[in-house]
Amino acid sequence: MVFWELFIAFFIPGILGYGGGPASIPLVENEVVSRFGWMTVQEFSEVLALANSLPGPIATKMAGYIGYDVAGVLGASVSVFATVAPSLVLILALLGILYRYKNSPKVKRMTLYIRPVIGILLGVMAWNFFSESYIGIGFWQTAILAVASYFLMERMKVHPAFVIAGALIYGGFLL
Repeated sequence: MVFWELFIAFFIPGILGYGGGPASIPLVENEVVSRFGWMTVQEFSEVLALANSLPGPIATKMAGYIGYDVAGVLGASVSVFATVAPSLVLILALLGILYRYKNSPKVKRMTLYIRPVIGILLGVMAWNFFSESYIGIGFWQTAILAVASYFLMERMKVHPAFVIAGALIYGGFLL
């Protein structure tokens, strides 16, 4: 019964919380504090502060913590799934519609218009990362990381995850 209650407590805010985590916080608080009484307002505010201090979506972090607090690892799994289930269902439905009309000239034209925008956004993001690293660690360290990353990924075909891990180790130990 507690797993069903956890599912309901996080599924309803997932459906009604338009805009993601910040919009669903009052809804989660209502379910967790008022409806089911798993936490006090003080405890919920501490969980919210913890969730805000960590990277990633607020709603899933809160769901994981509260679910674990109420029913252990399985409770955390149920809560996180309930939080992402509405978005997952909607995305699958929209992808189904898009897949059905993938040969439509309008859909093909739409994807042609979107590709340059995505390329520009990725380029701006890369430039911002480069600029911040240049300011933070200097030209030579940035150049070493950029050249080594290019060489490893393009010439030696090393997976980007390993290159990122190597850059983190390099930055953690040598800088």
